[in-house]
Amino acid sequence: MNTYQVKAFGTEAKDADLKEMNIARREVQPRDVEIDILYCGVCHSDLHTARNDWSGTKYPAVPGHEIVGRITKVGSEVTKFKVGDLAGVGCLVDSCRTCDSCQKDLEQYCLNGNTGTYNSKDKYLEQQTYGGYSEKVVVDQDFVLRIPENLDLKAVAPLLCAGITTYSPLRHWNVGPDSKVAVVGLGGLGHMAIKIAKGMGAHVSLFSRTPSKEQEAKAMGADEMIISTDENQMKNAKGKFDLIIDTVPYDHDINPYILTLGVSGTLVLVGYLGEMEDMLKTVPMILGRRSVAGSVIGGIKETQEMLDFCGEKNILPEIEMINMQDINNAYERMLRSDVRYRFVIDMQSLKG
Repeated sequence: MNTYQVKAFGTEAKDADLKEMNIARREVQPRDVEIDILYCGVCHSDLHTARNDWSGTKYPAVPGHEIVGRITKVGSEVTKFKVGDLAGVGCLVDSCRTCDSCQKDLEQYCLNGNTGTYNSKDKYLEQQTYGGYSEKVVVDQDFVLRIPENLDLKAVAPLLCAGITTYSPLRHWNVGPDSKVAVVGLGGLGHMAIKIAKGMGAHVSLFSRTPSKEQEAKAMGADEMIISTDENQMKNAKGKFDLIIDTVPYDHDINPYILTLGVSGTLVLVGYLGEMEDMLKTVPMILGRRSVAGSVIGGIKETQEMLDFCGEKNILPEIEMINMQDINNAYERMLRSDVRYRFVIDMQSLKG
């Protein structure tokens, strides 16, 4: 298959900085679109992959799965897009399309293994997939998303991961005007969970250990904040919530939060991958039919639904714009939680 070279930023090893490099993109195939990348969000998954925190990273690694740009080429069989359209690419660029999950528009749970935007097996080239820290990307039209024209393009990119990661469980558990939702943690995921849940009409609470975050949380739509280290506040919240979205990205004790669920309530983990040291106490679960669940991103259909919803409600993340050359410093700042609340790369800085 014919390829061409584009500039990108990636890393050659887990302990090496990201730097400029050239990567191969396939020439547009009949069902492909080529996207000139304008903005790319920065996700914690990018950092974990670059540093091989989850094992299995293939090098060179080029992260980035929150991609927004304009279409510059379309294949001969493309019917969904045309040159000049705004387009987005999230965490997936392909799946088997035939398994039970894919047939139900749940490509994120593809039983045969979906193709991630980066660090997956490329179906076309004998290499790993490369992400959005690059000038251009070529993707099958079925995994490309339409971007609402009314949204501020600079801030759209994080919706394609942080947005859909929080929208999907809120949608799955049927959150609406009568729902009482709590969010654990006010970070990149947490602030999106607050905004989207409020957009769905729910009463929204934030669990946090940091009293100073109350003003920010309420500005984003939270109705109240509960200090999770305050015994009286936690006691007063007992049995209150229908759904809790837990966005904390590290090991933590979830048992205190389970007590704040009402009968048939569910706590959904979206931020932490790994084992938890604190043993799960099942008595409150059994006596109240409470559940602990997990969720990742949504499928392509649901991701488009999320973008349209955010376009209708004018929901966008809080962002800080950076140049591509600042990515290594941005990673260090992410580790210190020194970002309010998502970094977005202006890809013009790579092309200049």
